Amino acid sequence: MRKLLIGTLLGIVYVHSADNVASMFEEGKAYGNIKYYYIQTDKQNDIPHKDTSANANAIGGTLGYKTAPLYGISAQATFMTTNGFGLSGAVDTSILGRDNGVRLDNGNPSGDIAQKSFTVLGEAFVNYDYNNFFINYGRQVVKTPLIDAKTVRMLPSAVQGARVGYHIEDQGLTLEGDYLTHFKQRTSNDFINIVEHALGANTKAITGDTKGDLLVASLLWKHDQFSASAYDYYAKNFLNSVYANINYTGTNDNYTYNLGFESIIQRSIGTANTNLSSVGSLTGGKKINTEAFSFKGDIHYQESSFMMGYTYISSDDSVHDSLVLPWDGTPLYTNMITSNDLFVSNYGKGLTADSIYIGGTKSFKFSYTQGYDFTGFKGIKTSFAYMIADNDKFTKGKQKDFNVVLSYKYDKHFSVALKGIFVKNNTSAREDGTISQLDDFQQYRVIANYRF
Repeated sequence: MRKLLIGTLLGIVYVHSADNVASMFEEGKAYGNIKYYYIQTDKQNDIPHKDTSANANAIGGTLGYKTAPLYGISAQATFMTTNGFGLSGAVDTSILGRDNGVRLDNGNPSGDIAQKSFTVLGEAFVNYDYNNFFINYGRQVVKTPLIDAKTVRMLPSAVQGARVGYHIEDQGLTLEGDYLTHFKQRTSNDFINIVEHALGANTKAITGDTKGDLLVASLLWKHDQFSASAYDYYAKNFLNSVYANINYTGTNDNYTYNLGFESIIQRSIGTANTNLSSVGSLTGGKKINTEAFSFKGDIHYQESSFMMGYTYISSDDSVHDSLVLPWDGTPLYTNMITSNDLFVSNYGKGLTADSIYIGGTKSFKFSYTQGYDFTGFKGIKTSFAYMIADNDKFTKGKQKDFNVVLSYKYDKHFSVALKGIFVKNNTSAREDGTISQLDDFQQYRVIANYRF
């Protein structure tokens, strides 16, 4: 696929005049952002001497260029960088190179390697568009339910592979197929084989091979007030995940409301199903077998928005019943800022889980967002969200999250956000289902972003 696309581009460059090729770049567009990020994370545990506090400052962002199309062919490249400064004491590496540390420094998420600044060519792909058809190959940022970019953090995650799609306009349908080989986690400058990233040193023991690919088939549909999507993520000898959602949006003169439903079904397949079922496996002899269901209702009135959501993850102690989300996906309507946190998408941590994604968890969320343009203070918004997660396995009690965000958007270029995250009994699950809970977790973030 890579040779076919690159060969096609080179063929057109050869056949057509230099002036036409030059116009691809002359009429192209530069883009990017400059971001300042401050983060402080405080954790309290009833185990003596286990309380921790870490912080970090970083400046980074992206710089990219997209050519104009020539006979449907275009190219795009984006550099990404994060640069820590004023680092002292315990450093929160979640805006630096945490994934690099986990992978290269014997699992150390906060050592010298994790604290290093880095720059990476995060996107570099060739794209061909013809009417409603597209095909591309290379590195790029993608946003799907189970593979996401996490653009709210310092840098986005990205994938490498080929994507092909077709839009049937009169039916409101978009069909897409992806062949993905590599994944770059947002705190890393390396593209790692996508299955190896999920399983790390355990890849061969689980799948029978040291690497693997991911096939993604998707269908998106929209008609009048209804929309729906379905995705199948297939990794041979590892995992098959099916995601589906449907939404209905209603409006009248004064308000808009939305009703939504999501579901996820995951199964280990092939060699992984056999090996994980064996005594002494990473999951304690348990194959992957889980389902999740989520519902929401929200209403928007002028500058006010209210949302309520509920999620349930199936429970079965004889299987690995937590969701497997190693590629920065944060699906389900009760997701909070801290849900599916950085640790789950770090190298080799794909069979761990946290909060609402742990098998047997029932979670409820309420959020309220308010804009203040009506007061004359334009661009200011506040957001409050509360989530409670309950599970018989949570021995310290229910996890309770409270998130508060104050944001200001000056124009389409510049924005600032202050975020406070407060969690009681922050919960995570190891690969074998063992539960651990912090007493208290607080995190504070200051983010200033300029887009161009």
